[in-house]
Amino acid sequence: MGKGSALPADLRATTQYRKVLEYLRALHGPGFGRPMNIREAQVSYDGASAVVTADVMADLEGAPRTAVYTAVDGRFRPVSTGGGSARSGRFSPDGRTLAFLSDRGEDGVYQLYLLVDGTLGEAERAPAVPGTVEYLHWSPDGRRILLGVAGLGADLSGGQGSGTNRGSGGGAPAWFPKVDGDVADEAWRSLWSYTVATGALERVSPQGLNCWEAGWCGPDRIAAITSDSPGEDDWYGAVLSLIGLDGAVRTVLDSEVQLGLPTGSPDGRWLSVAEAVCSDRWLVAGDLLLVDADSGAVRRIDTAGTDVTRLEWIDAGRLGYVGVRHLDSVAGVVRTGDGRVTEALSTAKSCGGTTFHPDGSFTADGRVLTIQESYELPQQLVLTAADGDQVLASVADPGTDYLRSVAGSAQALSWSAPDGTEIEGIVCKPAGDGPFPLVVNIHGGPVWGFRDTWSMSYPWVPLLVSRGYAVLNPNPRGSSGRGQSFAGAVVGDMGGADTHDYLSGIDALVERGIADPARIGLIGRSYGGFMSSWLVTQDTRFAAAVPLAPVTDWYSQSFTSNIAAWGNRFLDADPEQPGTRAHTRSPVLHAGKTRTPCLNVAGALDACTPPGQAQEFHQALRARGVPSGLVIYPQEGHGVRAYPAQIDFLTRVLDWFERYMPAV
Repeated sequence: MGKGSALPADLRATTQYRKVLEYLRALHGPGFGRPMNIREAQVSYDGASAVVTADVMADLEGAPRTAVYTAVDGRFRPVSTGGGSARSGRFSPDGRTLAFLSDRGEDGVYQLYLLVDGTLGEAERAPAVPGTVEYLHWSPDGRRILLGVAGLGADLSGGQGSGTNRGSGGGAPAWFPKVDGDVADEAWRSLWSYTVATGALERVSPQGLNCWEAGWCGPDRIAAITSDSPGEDDWYGAVLSLIGLDGAVRTVLDSEVQLGLPTGSPDGRWLSVAEAVCSDRWLVAGDLLLVDADSGAVRRIDTAGTDVTRLEWIDAGRLGYVGVRHLDSVAGVVRTGDGRVTEALSTAKSCGGTTFHPDGSFTADGRVLTIQESYELPQQLVLTAADGDQVLASVADPGTDYLRSVAGSAQALSWSAPDGTEIEGIVCKPAGDGPFPLVVNIHGGPVWGFRDTWSMSYPWVPLLVSRGYAVLNPNPRGSSGRGQSFAGAVVGDMGGADTHDYLSGIDALVERGIADPARIGLIGRSYGGFMSSWLVTQDTRFAAAVPLAPVTDWYSQSFTSNIAAWGNRFLDADPEQPGTRAHTRSPVLHAGKTRTPCLNVAGALDACTPPGQAQEFHQALRARGVPSGLVIYPQEGHGVRAYPAQIDFLTRVLDWFERYMPAV
């Protein structure tokens, strides 16, 4: 597309689209029918068996299905031959039974299945619950399985794609209206207990209690994060509760910030939970708390600067944790008697798979199973012991070899913000000497963070590098891995000091000869979309920007988003009061300062950052004569995930940057 030309709706006949399609086929084609994008690593207590959840693609069409795989003789092997998607494999305490979730009965509705005595093949289906199962946990004695069940109208978090578990309609005529009234029964999340020996299925949580996340505390109580209402915004004020199998509920801990990762010791004496400043549900990275289940007394465990992202009890006296410290992945074991911590793993590699944060699973003797990767290392399943690592299997194939040949290299770096704060990041760049055109890739959250992951967890990063661009992936204040004070520094100041964390990073790369100051671009999703929109109103250096799923008007966001109250809290703003940050930090109200061409992208089904946000900024820019494009994908939510929409999106990203800041 030439400068100033219109945006065509159909790119499929263009040279750029064909090149992107060829790139994606070279990357993914060799892996069609094989496991890729693995996550949810789980190991049996004796360490004899391990499973993962993996994406499985047959073509570049739709979203991939998922399946559970085990590692056998250095290769991944599916554990069940049934249809549909499967995920979340969990071994019973004795290792004889594997429980997992599958939607083979009804697309998108997950139920419990069990494979007994280590056999592979057809699994037995447990009685169905009214809704879809989001997670499962075995009781410490192996007698029961806890099921976290979401109604089919329950909110999804931004990290899950936003919207609801199943879109409204369900086969209704196309003319049916979208109706929003009182909270429907399908909006709630509940807890159920399945007794393995008898097949009995019973609801545990009472009506009127929304259970966001839960784990066992002993064999007959449950630790849960709960609220009295089921809206996504209600999670931010949820509390830690103990729930008996008789449905009795007791609040154990409240917090001024957020709570997550609830679980309890096998003997029921201790509750463990992470306390963290959070911007998205299930993106919890914070302090490790041990809570006396009876008295409620709290012990704060020193994890040597690690923000905890996964908790798993090994036995009554040992708690395993996984987390992030700066750019490193860390795993350790806490002894509850004296609070002593022993680190089992510390590596610059990422250990989360395609989960948002580091993840892992522990054996009875303290070994830890993780999915390790880096920008230049395809995912591999690794069991780490005191004497070293054992690689159980890898997803490497000719497709990953291809990406390594074109995606350049990644380097960790740091710089000083104007106030002296050290900011960290990772720069990915092509071979050869700079300066390169630079695209700043801004992460979502804002409480999240880049680590050294395959493709930097964003498909446009290696694609841009393959076309001659350097990509800076910064972790400004508000990012995970630097403790709660650093994460909380963005609260009440979104678009404030963190603005200069990005700008100073660009300055540093220009000074180091990596970035060409005349060719600087921006791209980001969610909070990254907001910052991509905001930065072009604060600095005129940018040649092009692609805000994806942005917030551009905090005032209208306050009355259209399903996490509106979160936004107002993180801004410390009252939208009804003129002059607060709901107005002063809204990019749309600063559009007159912008000179940067912006490609504004959104999903029509996004409830977190509704598509009107992208449209507002687009129209404001056009009214001021600034080049702007608007692209809304009708079947996408918070981001662009499915094919061929992702092919179209990546094509438009390349077109935009190559039009306004070409690499050659």
